[in-house]
Amino acid sequence: MIPAVEWVLASLPPLQWNLILIPPITGIIGYVTNWVGIRLLFHPLEFRGFEMPGLKQLAPMLPMKIQQIPGVMEGKIGWQGIIPSRSAKMGSVAYDASIAKLASQQEFYERLDPDRIAQHMVDQSRNNFHAYVDELLGREQPVVWNSIPNGARQFVHAQIEQQLPEVADRIMQSTARNIDEVLSLKLMVIDYLDNHPELLNRMFLEVGEEELTFLVNSGFYFGTLLGVFSIPLFLYFNRAWWVLPVSGVLVGYFTNYIAIKAIFNPQEPVEIGPFTLQGLFIQRQEEVAERYGEIVAEEIITVENVAQNLLYGKRSDRTRRMIEEAIRPSLDEALGMAAPVVRVATGDRRYEEIRDALATEGVEFALEPLQDTDFNRERSIPVKELIASRMQKLPPQDFTMTLRSAFKEDEWLLIGIGAALGFVAGWIQLLVVTTVPI
Repeated sequence: MIPAVEWVLASLPPLQWNLILIPPITGIIGYVTNWVGIRLLFHPLEFRGFEMPGLKQLAPMLPMKIQQIPGVMEGKIGWQGIIPSRSAKMGSVAYDASIAKLASQQEFYERLDPDRIAQHMVDQSRNNFHAYVDELLGREQPVVWNSIPNGARQFVHAQIEQQLPEVADRIMQSTARNIDEVLSLKLMVIDYLDNHPELLNRMFLEVGEEELTFLVNSGFYFGTLLGVFSIPLFLYFNRAWWVLPVSGVLVGYFTNYIAIKAIFNPQEPVEIGPFTLQGLFIQRQEEVAERYGEIVAEEIITVENVAQNLLYGKRSDRTRRMIEEAIRPSLDEALGMAAPVVRVATGDRRYEEIRDALATEGVEFALEPLQDTDFNRERSIPVKELIASRMQKLPPQDFTMTLRSAFKEDEWLLIGIGAALGFVAGWIQLLVVTTVPI
């Protein structure tokens, strides 16, 4: 036997059977710390805690890492899941790290199919269009509209209805030509995920379900293995009280560190004898791409969300102006022979106001059908196919960021939580070991 090993073994006191408890307890420590770490990454959705007097003024002087802890900069002590606490930032990261690398705004819009959207708008609008015109004109000029001969009103209805397909097509084609001016897909994604942090959680939890489960379970496996080395360490230092708490810190730290590395590394396959090593997440690229594409296409880049952003987003003024310009010529043509009657009855100025009201409110009326759940589901299929096919072809370093972006910046916090909980668990371990009879 190697002399150095003989000397170490000779210096150890006789084995005490209660020390056999150390590896399984260390494994449990590793499991619990990883489970808690993952929970704290995603939960709770809303901040839970209390305000600490003076902390808000002190916070800017604290180390940057401390400032990143949820609630600190607001002067609060407590916790909020790291992901939901930074939902806007994580939405931006999710867009830059994955969605933006898969397709352009134009490509996404084309997959939604402007022609099909226009057809759906017309088909769904016909049923309610007459009531809409009567309601608006009856509100703007009830006496005049009700006094117009029924034949003239029917003529207006028929003419406007006849113009619907052309108007819808003009709106969608105009939007397509100016898509980069009227839509910011990135801002849409950020705003939507910021308002729906539960969906942001779901994206990471479902896409990385197997890897996050591995991260939790590996706490037990690696913890048990590291616990084996804690026994000779504990004995070597003559059962010193500090050994197991310190070991708990190391176990909590390294189980998370090793697991995270194993999930994403190595990025390229590495052959070691008959074995091939590659990051666990990368091995599931095809499966992950399908699930990610499904979530994004069905929940985020949808016809309804795009329409909502066009009408109410930060560039909505451009959209509304563009759509109104597309509607007005058709309104003039549709009013046709009825226009002189309406002009005489209301005056030129009021006539223009009525026409503008029809154009302005017609924007929201025309896009109302795009909230149809079945239609959104239908149009999500081509978007999902686009995302999945492109994601399956991403190089490993880009693909890993789909999940890695969830905690790359805050990896230190996840590992630090593991170390802190490991320290507490080490004391529990010491209590168990020192109170269990030999």
